[in-house]
Amino acid sequence: MTGFGWAEGTNILLDPNLMCKKTRRLRGKLAEICRHDSALLKEIINGINLGFRECEFQFRNRRWNCTIQRKSMRKILMRDSRETGFVNAITAAGVTYAVTKACTMGQLVECSCDKSHMRRNGGQPQMVNAATAEAALERQQRQQLPLEEQQYQRRQRFLNNGSSLTDLGRNRKPGGKRGRRKFWDNIKFPQGEWEWGGCSDNVNFGLRHSRVFLDAKQRQRRSDLGTLVKLHNNNAGRLAIRDAMRLECKCHGLSGSCTVKTCWLKMPPFREVAARLRERYDSARKVALRNDGNSLMPEMPHTRQANKYQLVFADDSPDFCTANPKTGALGTQDRECNATSYGYDSCDHLCCSRGHKHRVVAEYTNCKCVFKWCCEVTCEKCLEHREVNTCL
Repeated sequence: MTGFGWAEGTNILLDPNLMCKKTRRLRGKLAEICRHDSALLKEIINGINLGFRECEFQFRNRRWNCTIQRKSMRKILMRDSRETGFVNAITAAGVTYAVTKACTMGQLVECSCDKSHMRRNGGQPQMVNAATAEAALERQQRQQLPLEEQQYQRRQRFLNNGSSLTDLGRNRKPGGKRGRRKFWDNIKFPQGEWEWGGCSDNVNFGLRHSRVFLDAKQRQRRSDLGTLVKLHNNNAGRLAIRDAMRLECKCHGLSGSCTVKTCWLKMPPFREVAARLRERYDSARKVALRNDGNSLMPEMPHTRQANKYQLVFADDSPDFCTANPKTGALGTQDRECNATSYGYDSCDHLCCSRGHKHRVVAEYTNCKCVFKWCCEVTCEKCLEHREVNTCL
């Protein structure tokens, strides 16, 4: 998928300030962020940068190493490939994560911790158990479910009722064996009664503002394959944050006893979310545009419909073995490889069977480090020899 409009939209990831440069044309919440909320805009940019850094880490040993070299990344983002899908998902997740974390740390005036679970009963803490906690979370999700998410679910139910591409014949739905998947299915609730407390991460605020900033231009356009693919992968990235929420608890009582247990919802480390998205990159589904022009379908017949948690793509990936300025591929020549590995970083795979050269390099590294009171670590410099294999 190429063209000026699509390329202009993807450049927002390479230069997030582009979105706010033409403020006269902006409307609604996006206009408010650009004109009046520099602190929130800063966190959004931090989130995009977080996504790119994590993308580089996750693909550091692969043929496509998610380089942030602008010319290369711009070409990658002009396609609807598997790689583009991951970049869109990881940056949407990064914005969600950064904005949510800023709320928790008190760095944004318009949000704070999520205290919606902490209902008080006559001034007394309300004790809950696993069943009542799940019911409260379900009520909250129904109230905060955005309009586009409700439309997505209605569309999926319609498609499932009329399509043989799903598992409905085996009493399954795209969300899982028991029907629609809920983000608290992955939360391990403690036994017995406990109290909502602490400072739960306000992930719903992060989700909303990631959607406002990254989806705005796509939602203004007519439906086309590139737009639907980008919106789908943006949403999958955000859901990867929400669905990884975990419960952390702290015990209170005399002499270390657990008379009262206080629990709150917390996001996992971002690297954990990124690793899960990388797995979904490996299993991404190729899609095409349905005849209605408003939804996606599997490109190959008799394959399952992609659910909202999976990544999708429409264009095949280019050959990353050799440099090609037209596709943004930089090639793998002179990339360091692992001669003893059988994985993606192996010399045979990374070098595309071209062979590799072996050499021994001398490097000075820190050694014999000693901690000195207070607050100082001193090290010596030691000469070490390291074997290095690079692709031909």
